[in-house]
Amino acid sequence: MVRILLMTLAFLAVVTLNALANILPLNGQTTGDISNRLPVLFTPAGYVFSIWSVIYILLAAWIIGFWVRWKKGELPSYKVTLFFTLSAAFNIIWLLLWHYEFFAWTLAAMAGYLISLIALYLQYSNEDRSWTGRLPISVNMGWISVATIANVSYVLTFYNWGGWGLSDQLWVVIMLTVGTALALHIRFHHYDIPYAVVFIWAFIGIAVKHGTEELLVTTASLFLSGVIFTGILLIKKRS
Repeated sequence: MVRILLMTLAFLAVVTLNALANILPLNGQTTGDISNRLPVLFTPAGYVFSIWSVIYILLAAWIIGFWVRWKKGELPSYKVTLFFTLSAAFNIIWLLLWHYEFFAWTLAAMAGYLISLIALYLQYSNEDRSWTGRLPISVNMGWISVATIANVSYVLTFYNWGGWGLSDQLWVVIMLTVGTALALHIRFHHYDIPYAVVFIWAFIGIAVKHGTEELLVTTASLFLSGVIFTGILLIKKRS
């Protein structure tokens, strides 16, 4: 019971702080205010961030599933408890660093968040894709994978990185391509459709935000969304 209670408290802490960060708001600015301050081409349209509501609902259901199974004598493993609690802690640390503008340090917190989710994800088999199993972690990890790329883009823009002579538009295409390769890798090796769908959701959001103003970015976003969608349809379950 202690493990499930710890996970529940960690989840509630994350949801509460994320809500307060935007209601108060924390340090006088919302999470979105900071994100929109710089012209980062990899950042998607605002509506895309509504995926957090889906993630929180899925995680709430996931934790409720542990409480239901506890009554039957089943408990989450120590590793599941540890990695989920770490992911929540890194989420909170990232949020505080972001709102108080320690942007370089947000990269370390985001990396910790993503690594914790990967470790948690690997506790599940490819067959355990239910809402009480891997599904909530897949969606969460997919979004944090995208968010990590966006976070790197923001920090590089903040510190006026020169891009080694390449244009911002070309760097976004490179990042989109890396994201596509990652989505297809997880799709193939872990037979994970939700993870890949998150990338499509984000890429379309990037296209929607930029429209015809950044035609290269918009075209690449839509094209690579199509590539991922094709991968979802054509990649078969590995025996």
